[in-house]
Amino acid sequence: MGFFSALLGNAGSVTQEELLQKFGQLLIDGEEIELGFKLIRDTFIFTSKRLIVVDVQGLTGSKIEYKSILYKSISKFSIETAGTFDLDAELKIWVSSEATPSIKKQFNKSINVYEVQKLLAYHVLS
Repeated sequence: MGFFSALLGNAGSVTQEELLQKFGQLLIDGEEIELGFKLIRDTFIFTSKRLIVVDVQGLTGSKIEYKSILYKSISKFSIETAGTFDLDAELKIWVSSEATPSIKKQFNKSINVYEVQKLLAYHVLS
């Protein structure tokens, strides 16, 4: 996990142990969690095989959607950095040949979106 854990050394990152405890049942044999981070209530998990987006829904957070996206299915992605007055950065991910992004997530300034982009590029381009 060395390279990946060094990518996001900020408050939004989640330890591999925490991710395994909470989401280990989602993994298949031979799949390993490389990195994860939390965005308010949602969690992004980068594994050796896919990106898992844990989308907590509703006021109580009792309804949870688990989106599994194979890296080879990601056709493009973009980041938008936070500005002076706009405090949030944004990540957009397009799956296959969709015209609009399948995933749009806001990041606060504690997440380095350049490192998120680097990690996605590593998996999508490999």
